[in-house]
Amino acid sequence: MTDVTVPRPDCRRRRALAVAATMSVTGGLNALTIWGGWNGGHRGLDLAVGLLSWVLAPLLVWRPAVGALVVAPLAALSPVGSPAATAGTLQVARRCRFSLAAAVAAVGFAAHVAQGAWRPNGGISLGWWLLLIALAHGALLGWGAWAQARAALIRSLRDRARRAEAEQGRRVAEARIAERHRIAREMHDVLAHRLSLLATFAGAMEYRPDSSPERLAGAAGVVRAGVHQALDELREVVTLLRDDDPRTADGETSDVRADYRPQPALTDIPRLIGESRETGTPVQLRDEVDDPSTAPTVTARTAYRIVQEGLTNARKHACGQPVVVTLRGRPGARLVVEIRNPLGTEPVVTPGAGVGLIGLTERVHLAGGQLDHRADDGEFRVHAWIPWPA
Repeated sequence: MTDVTVPRPDCRRRRALAVAATMSVTGGLNALTIWGGWNGGHRGLDLAVGLLSWVLAPLLVWRPAVGALVVAPLAALSPVGSPAATAGTLQVARRCRFSLAAAVAAVGFAAHVAQGAWRPNGGISLGWWLLLIALAHGALLGWGAWAQARAALIRSLRDRARRAEAEQGRRVAEARIAERHRIAREMHDVLAHRLSLLATFAGAMEYRPDSSPERLAGAAGVVRAGVHQALDELREVVTLLRDDDPRTADGETSDVRADYRPQPALTDIPRLIGESRETGTPVQLRDEVDDPSTAPTVTARTAYRIVQEGLTNARKHACGQPVVVTLRGRPGARLVVEIRNPLGTEPVVTPGAGVGLIGLTERVHLAGGQLDHRADDGEFRVHAWIPWPA
């Protein structure tokens, strides 16, 4: 089955307008030419040529090259055929390749040479006539080539604008996806840490029902406060995911969302370790960092998340086992974070999804560092380094 291409309504409308304009102009010029040469001796031939060229005018729009070659011989028979032949040369120059347009112009020039030799114009010599015809056809070729170049430039600019718009849309989509991934990592890091603390306190309340009412009330208060904090953090994450801030659409994905809440710093790590100690996890901090308050935001935040994830995993998989956290670094070098804890022998308190260290490794790589984790000689070890520009 053969596919048939149907012109769009706007194309058909433009083509119909072009046909109407060509027939109107050709008919008007034919009438003026006939009227000006009405006293000549070739009235019948002029009328026939004028009518035929007017009837063939639509062919100049539908098939420019064929139409121009058909109406060109009419210019050799009568001056009335010159408007149609000239219009044909212009149409071919505007819509066809230059070599074909030059050939059609040569045919039209030859037809007018024949017209000047057969029916010379008494007001101008043959030499001047040929010069004017040559200049006219050269101008038509130049005009058509310029029109083609302009149309091609406009098409290329429109294509570039469409591609730029599509590229901008793709960048906006990628920026939103990247921002949501970043928020998802933050949600995992923050909520996993918070919920593991709650699970530890709840487990203590479950397995030590003989504790004093004061201790049980204190643990219940910690659980209640932790639940409120977890709900607040979850509400904030959901709000960010629902938010369509136009600043994010412009591609600002790294620092815009940071304005909603203070970002963790190296100076917050002792507080983080204190929360773990309150759950009964013995944590030792070896802080060998020079001037931690000067650490860049990305470096400090990444180090904080490493320690947070390490403590969370220790509570999950090695509950009650001692944890050693080591921090070393200075500006202009690296910040090294190391977390060690014995492998747990008890059942896991709060099973995880197994993607925490994967996401953490990606986070460290994005910060320009490297993270390794392994279990060896009965000990689980997380070792990471992050650049610390001066």
